[in-house]
Amino acid sequence: MDFSLRQATPNDMEFLLTLRDVTMRHYLEQVGAPTSREAFLQRIHYHFDDAKIVLIDGQPAGLFKATFLPDRNQWYLVQIQVHPDFQNAQIGSRLIATLIEQAKTEGASVGLSVLKSNPAQHLYARLGFQRTGESEFEYDMVYPA
Repeated sequence: MDFSLRQATPNDMEFLLTLRDVTMRHYLEQVGAPTSREAFLQRIHYHFDDAKIVLIDGQPAGLFKATFLPDRNQWYLVQIQVHPDFQNAQIGSRLIATLIEQAKTEGASVGLSVLKSNPAQHLYARLGFQRTGESEFEYDMVYPA
C-alpha cells in the first residue's frame, strides 16, 4: 500500500484526537495512564512541529513524529500511530525502516519508548531495537548506531 507524508497542521487536530483514541486508549488504560482529552492534546502537541500525517489516497491514515536529539546523536521516534483500518499493511514498519536507514547514514541511533501493554514492542524488537530501560508505564528501546 502506497502512502505519503505531509506536515501536520492545527486543522488535523480532530483526526489526531480520534487516531489517539482508537490506537492508544486501550493500552493507556491497561497501564493506568491518563486518557482524558486534555492528556491526548498534550501528547499531540508534544513536538508538533515534527508531526507528519500519513496519507493514503490523500486521506489521513496515521501519524509519524520523529526528532533528532543532537546531545545523544539519536533520532527519537516520538509517536507513530496508524489507524486500525490501515494496520497490517507494513506502513509502520516501512516508516521505521526509513528512519533507521537515515540514522545509519548519519551514524546515529534511533530511540523510542513504548507502553508496556503495547504489542508494538514486539515489532520494534523484530526490527532490531533493544530494551535499554523502563519507567512506570513504558519501556525505552534503542536501535544502536
